Amino acid sequence: MSLDTNIAFFSSPDKADRLTKITRGIEKESLRVQLNGHLSQQPHPKSLGSALTHPNITTDFSEALLEFITAPSESINATLDALEEIHRITYQHIEQELLWVSSMPCQLGTDESIPIGQYGSSNIGKMKNIYRRGLGNRYGRLMQTIAGIHYNFSVPESLWEDLHRKSGKNELTLQDFKSEGYFGLIRNFRRYSWLLLYLLGAAPAVCRSFVAGREHTLEPFGDDQHSLHSRYATSLRMGDLGYQSDAQEKLVVCYNNLSQYTDTLSKALLQNHPSYNNIGLKDDNGNYKQLSTNLLQIENEFYSFIRPKRTAASGEKPVNALIARGVEYIEVRCIDLNPLLPAGIDEETICFLDTFLLFCLFKDSPLTDSKEYEQIPQNIRRAVYSGRDPDLHLLKGNTEISLRDWGHTLFSEIRPVAALLDKAHQTNTHTKAFSVMQERLENDQLTPAAIVLDEMASRQETYYAMAMRKAGEHKKYFQTEKLSAEVLEKYQDLADRSHAKQAAIEAGDTASFDEFLSLYYRQ
Repeated sequence: MSLDTNIAFFSSPDKADRLTKITRGIEKESLRVQLNGHLSQQPHPKSLGSALTHPNITTDFSEALLEFITAPSESINATLDALEEIHRITYQHIEQELLWVSSMPCQLGTDESIPIGQYGSSNIGKMKNIYRRGLGNRYGRLMQTIAGIHYNFSVPESLWEDLHRKSGKNELTLQDFKSEGYFGLIRNFRRYSWLLLYLLGAAPAVCRSFVAGREHTLEPFGDDQHSLHSRYATSLRMGDLGYQSDAQEKLVVCYNNLSQYTDTLSKALLQNHPSYNNIGLKDDNGNYKQLSTNLLQIENEFYSFIRPKRTAASGEKPVNALIARGVEYIEVRCIDLNPLLPAGIDEETICFLDTFLLFCLFKDSPLTDSKEYEQIPQNIRRAVYSGRDPDLHLLKGNTEISLRDWGHTLFSEIRPVAALLDKAHQTNTHTKAFSVMQERLENDQLTPAAIVLDEMASRQETYYAMAMRKAGEHKKYFQTEKLSAEVLEKYQDLADRSHAKQAAIEAGDTASFDEFLSLYYRQ
């Protein structure tokens, strides 16, 4: 079914409930920093609960890299309220620290000064720590302190049932049809994600310390020798200064179907890599330096700006969960923290993301051929470093097209999807968000990246000073509204329960870590 056909079909009043049951969840990363902007050296606050088992507050690579997780919700307002609530409770426990507001870090010091996440003495806790130790040994710890927002998105079962019936693909089970549909969404997302980098990118500058000893094409920001930028940049974290791996460059992951995708990742988990072999599995004292010497330690090591996801059982390989039960939702991983917003994201952004992702699902999605596979990363790189250049052209088939012209074409297709969602929700929020994004396409000075640079210029601030000013403003915002006794009690209970759960996991281990790891890889 075509985009127009799908829009017409779901415009029917009896189908509106399908579109109101779209579910999203947010995972937002933020570095804890000292009041001077230097990375916190304090362990994850015990009062916030166990980083291993808390459902809403954990850590990513570093002890200092917090990750806030909202439960899946059909309500945008509920999602944002939950995210703000987590920020408020966190600030009650890190009074002498700030949450860094930007995706690109600052004032980090040496690699060794970045503390790796700790998750206790259980086998699963040790595995999480050693995996991060491996990332540090493979790519350096500095790269792992980059923060972002992961946006989880799914549509309801009833919508899939409708699409399945209309498709006539009776030879496919509903599970297989859903996986096929989500992979269609992923392919379209990869084709068009340069548009999100332009519209939502908020990382056009970095501290000079971040690129010390690395090749780059960035320039000093005016007379400021401490800050580097690219004039028309959008999201530097998505370029070669961000999550990059030379070893993974030759890893061709196919998104044409679930089987090809999982086969590729499964092989990468078993493929020994010379440079990682040189690191070694253990040190002279028998301590693990990484989980394995293979191309990927676990599937999450594969750097991708969108992933198919399936909730896995404890200790279950994510790839096995996908093979067994199909795609459950998708995870968008290319969204910057917006330093202009207290929570890093707002309703406007969420409404547009939902609209864009539904567009990617409803639009025909041809299989990706070798030529397009090569063009996609080239377009991403162009959008990262020069996305706001009015003269920028992207690769499309056998020709080049200006980003603005291609963007206008896509916006003409996306507009009816925004209207469709508003009709279902009986609101105008999606259309308003669409209009805001359309204005950004017409005028790059309205994009977050441009506003960040403009504020730095008008205030004569370094990147560091801008981020510190915003961090202070956001802290005041979250501390202004006092949490109710009920909310405080809820998070105290969550913290207590998480510590008890971690203790139970540790007490329940019967196998050695070597045995545990061997069993994990034998799945």
